[in-house]
Amino acid sequence: MADKELLVSPEGLKKLESELEHLTTVKRREVAERIKTAREFGDISENSEYEDAKNEQAFIEGRIQSLEKMLRQARVVVADDQDPSVVHIGSHVTVKDLEENVEEDYVIVGATEADPMKNRISTESPVGKALLGVKAGDQVEVNAPVGKIRLEVVKIS
Repeated sequence: MADKELLVSPEGLKKLESELEHLTTVKRREVAERIKTAREFGDISENSEYEDAKNEQAFIEGRIQSLEKMLRQARVVVADDQDPSVVHIGSHVTVKDLEENVEEDYVIVGATEADPMKNRISTESPVGKALLGVKAGDQVEVNAPVGKIRLEVVKIS
């Protein structure tokens, strides 16, 4: 089965590449040094420093593998290449909750760039999925964890 394509912005790709670079060049070396130092304490069977360093090494190696897979699957989506009148990755969207009569601004991003606290919503989230491909003035119904939400797209930029 083919791996799923991972949609990212140019900034998101740089962030993934930067994290991978840091882990492979800096963190690997740091944890190897911690392991070496912990081994010098003697018996590694009861050495908590050694155990902690080995656990960190396993985490780092797992994250490196995960990042490498993400980068292999990544497809960069450039906002300039998209129709500006339609919601896509990179769009800044103002929506109005038709029940609450409240407007919210979102940036539509790939899953690896999502940060709901900064209103960066993933194309894989219920709201993100519902907004993809719609135009200003369109209304969508979202099956969110809190129930059905009706939104109207006010503006796309």
